Amino acid sequence: MSNYDLIDLKINEKKLANAIGRAKEKGFIIPTYAQMKNPDLIPDEIKEGLKTVGLTDLNPLNLFRINWHNEPKETGGLFGKGNYFVLPKEVTGVDAKIVVISGKYFPTGSHKVGAAVSCLAPRLVTGQFDPTTTQAVWPSTGNYCRGGAYDSALLGCESIAILPEGMSRERFDWLEAVAGKTIATPGTESNVKEIFDKCWELRNSGEDLMIFNQFDEFGNYLWHYDITGAYIEDILNEVGGKFHSYVSSTGSGGTLAAGDYLKTLWPTSKIVAAEALQCPTIYMNGFGEHRIEGIGDKHIPWIHNVKNTDAVAAIDDEIPMNMIRLFNEPEGKKLLKSKGVSDEVIDKLQWAGISGCGNIASAIKTAKYFELKEDDVIVTVLTDSMDLYESRLVEMTELHGEFTELEAYRVYHQYLQGLNTEYFKELNYRERKAVHNLKYYTWVEQQGKTYEEICAQWDDEDYWTSIPKKLEDLDKLIIAFNDAVKKL
Repeated sequence: MSNYDLIDLKINEKKLANAIGRAKEKGFIIPTYAQMKNPDLIPDEIKEGLKTVGLTDLNPLNLFRINWHNEPKETGGLFGKGNYFVLPKEVTGVDAKIVVISGKYFPTGSHKVGAAVSCLAPRLVTGQFDPTTTQAVWPSTGNYCRGGAYDSALLGCESIAILPEGMSRERFDWLEAVAGKTIATPGTESNVKEIFDKCWELRNSGEDLMIFNQFDEFGNYLWHYDITGAYIEDILNEVGGKFHSYVSSTGSGGTLAAGDYLKTLWPTSKIVAAEALQCPTIYMNGFGEHRIEGIGDKHIPWIHNVKNTDAVAAIDDEIPMNMIRLFNEPEGKKLLKSKGVSDEVIDKLQWAGISGCGNIASAIKTAKYFELKEDDVIVTVLTDSMDLYESRLVEMTELHGEFTELEAYRVYHQYLQGLNTEYFKELNYRERKAVHNLKYYTWVEQQGKTYEEICAQWDDEDYWTSIPKKLEDLDKLIIAFNDAVKKL
């Protein structure tokens, strides 16, 4: 058994009473992990209420839409098989089935709202976080801080969203309407240290606040392990074939945790981490700036189980930036249709934001590297959709001119059909340990983690498996919290 209590469930009775009182005032109850995994368990009265609630409404009932099974409706949607599709060979150029799951139909338009509620819930139902007095701080490179600000607004507590100043205008416009305060830190998505520096500044300010740092909060890991992992399991059973690889950008390390769950069912499956070639932290311990928004880098997240990572794909940011034009501009759609891509798939390609396009490119590279066949299956993730990047299309047009028929032809053949295995690397034991060791410089030297724990992450067989063992106790606490809210 691990010596580390990675999901702390110790109770603070006084603050818990305050949290229950605030939740009662705001009509705020929390879905259990079992309900987020299987919406069939959501009570009928909540489903009935959701029939009149918009997907983006600041309504506490929308907490029960924090799952992968939402109907693709802007208002009144309930639950079904969820939002995924198989990319055809006319898009990917490979025989393998590449399945993409979409975060578009979560509240806030990204699955990161799930990670945020999973970081908040353990602190709330134990009374470790008092929403009546304490500000919730959400450091992020984009979508996670939006999810945290959304959860905070529903709870009626003050929130501070932190993200780099170079992120898309849509993110800042959204936060202006929801977050209590937004802090823009220097740089872009690769400037994570500047976000951490701002967190230390806030910690040292003497204000009453709690920082929910997605890069070291194991609630983030737990949500993706349990909820995203189980959803992919359902999809794989539906799609059929031989599951080979799970591909996800590194980001906070949370989404990669779904691969840990999948390895318990398919032990020979691969986890492929995707990152920007312009900032190849895993690929070659590199650094730099890039345009694949929201994935964060120049460090290894504390919650990334590197020992389970089998390969890395480094993606030139020109690839996803051109792919969003191909998938969304009229000439791009016209070309895809001429190649035999159905109208349904063309419409669903708009579910892919910039990082989603990077994940698609990484999945194609994975299929080509491992020489996968028709019966092989790869799963990857579309964290958000083009709803957050329309301004980037305008900027690309201003910079490069109109997206013409010739440009569409070039992008299709260069950045989809022409992708190769360059900058793709399988990681052996020593290479994985070298990546893991990079955590030392961020987390032990800068962020206060211990030498003993970074060693335990690699050496202790129970360290990572101890996290999902908290699920049963955590759900019991959530149920008790909700019952107390209802009785008040």
